[in-house]
Amino acid sequence: MTNQTAAPAPGGTEVAGRVADVLLLFAGGPEYLGVTAIGRELGISKAVVYRILQSLVSREMLEAGTSGYRLGPAAVALGVSALRRFNVRTAAAPVLRRLRDETGETTTLSGLVGDERVYLDQFESPREVKMTVEVGRRFPLHAGSSGRVILAFLPEERREAVLARPLAALTDRTVTGGPALRAELAETVREGVGVSFGERQADAGSVAAPLFGPDGEVHGSISVCGPRHRFTPEAVERYRTLVRDAAEEITRTWTAHR
Repeated sequence: MTNQTAAPAPGGTEVAGRVADVLLLFAGGPEYLGVTAIGRELGISKAVVYRILQSLVSREMLEAGTSGYRLGPAAVALGVSALRRFNVRTAAAPVLRRLRDETGETTTLSGLVGDERVYLDQFESPREVKMTVEVGRRFPLHAGSSGRVILAFLPEERREAVLARPLAALTDRTVTGGPALRAELAETVREGVGVSFGERQADAGSVAAPLFGPDGEVHGSISVCGPRHRFTPEAVERYRTLVRDAAEEITRTWTAHR
């Protein structure tokens, strides 16, 4: 009879590495991943993948759905926390404060988290009637100018993956796909800014521009936003230039201090 020694169980470092590898697959990849796809990509058994996924689900790092697993609220919270520590907030603050003073409207900073957008900061309008945003809340990329300018400048494969999904209408003015949305994205790329009237929040107007990181990829956006009735054609035309210039200044500062 031959004595066989069982293979040793993975050590703590190896297990931690596998958990990290699983999470990293969701960063910038498809929204949903299944057990088989993860096991094939990482070269580990489906049983091991399943145990890791269940552990992550129990801690809300992932959540399970009919299409597989996707990042959960705890992972998104970590992403927001990390983005808040990026130099982009430091670079953006004085520019957004000045932009608020120049326009008299609220100015915002958004970051790309997974395939969604999160408000990272705002400088509120001094006016009595104004728009304010909920910092830390997630929004889809297709609804509103702050998300659309990010979506427009994403790498093609990632952008197409977003457009291939069912897109929810947040208001009766939300553009949810088809030629109309693609036309708006193309115009955003041409102009370098996006304009929205009630697409994410009814009766709100906004003008936004993308922010590019030291790696040259889009990582967020800034916007001027306020009550729709104050976003006249003349005001919007003025804001286009101001917001575009402000975004370019923030990007330069962020890149220079990476």
